[in-house]
Amino acid sequence: MYPGYITDVKGIKVGHSQSKEGMTGCTVIICEEGATGGVDVRGSAPGTRETDLFKAEKMVDKVHAIVLAGGSAFGLEAASGVMKYLEEKNVGFDVGVTKVPIVASAVIFDLNIGDYKIRPDYNMGYNAAASAKKEENRQGNVGCGMGASVGKVLGLDNAMKSGLGSASIKVGDLIVAAMVSVNSFGDIFDFKTNEQIAGAYDYKNNRLLNTIRILKGENKYINFPMRNTTIGVVATNAILTKAEGNKVAEMAHNGYARSINPVHTMLDGDTIFTMATNSVKSDVNIVGTLAAEVMSMAITNGIMSAEGYDNLYSYMDIKKTIE
Repeated sequence: MYPGYITDVKGIKVGHSQSKEGMTGCTVIICEEGATGGVDVRGSAPGTRETDLFKAEKMVDKVHAIVLAGGSAFGLEAASGVMKYLEEKNVGFDVGVTKVPIVASAVIFDLNIGDYKIRPDYNMGYNAAASAKKEENRQGNVGCGMGASVGKVLGLDNAMKSGLGSASIKVGDLIVAAMVSVNSFGDIFDFKTNEQIAGAYDYKNNRLLNTIRILKGENKYINFPMRNTTIGVVATNAILTKAEGNKVAEMAHNGYARSINPVHTMLDGDTIFTMATNSVKSDVNIVGTLAAEVMSMAITNGIMSAEGYDNLYSYMDIKKTIE
């Protein structure tokens, strides 16, 4: 496991809400003072909310919360609950008669893990926001990691259970941290060792399979499952403009590419947000480089901290079979 958590960035709080029956949930990353935002969507099957606000030419320059949720497009409703909670706390963009919280969101597909009729909704989002705290440090099967899985080239029967991961890097006064729900079509590799740690799995022979090799062996179209998407947030105390926030999100996708193979497919909605609290001067190239590294760290943590569910093994389960 790699060290740190996204709440290592001062001003950032995290809350989770989940359903064990539905095997789904949501995670909210809150900055009540407002953070400079950024976003980069690379996958071709995204489910998102308020991403247009992050364009450099748009008026609003601060985001108050990012919601990572399960439930596919249904899960976008959770952001409304977060908005309500923040409005009650007088947090948001001042429009005179009230304050409008700026809450962006992205979702993963996890409807096929638990009871599909249970998905993140208004109440789950509200509860996640109400529980947000600086001291939160849970990973794995929590929040948006409840229904996450990886390695689905052969379908869910040969996939593995994954989860929510977080990590942070500190260089001098600069802190760059990440949180990610690992729910990819592709396999997962530890970026430092290049060892495959999760992905498509042969349950009969208890061994990891390689998605790229499987794809190379196919000479016809496969009806791949569209049940994927890895979504994450980079938080930093660096001073960034919106344009720089978008660049950091863009560079953080290099962390996806180092850890997930294949990545950014037509079957994924891979998305990364940036939240900058603007207290430390730094170069955007440094922040972006660290963002890619810490995102890879968080992905590994999301795999190593996950627990198996039903017939899906986790990293911890296959480690036991090896030992």
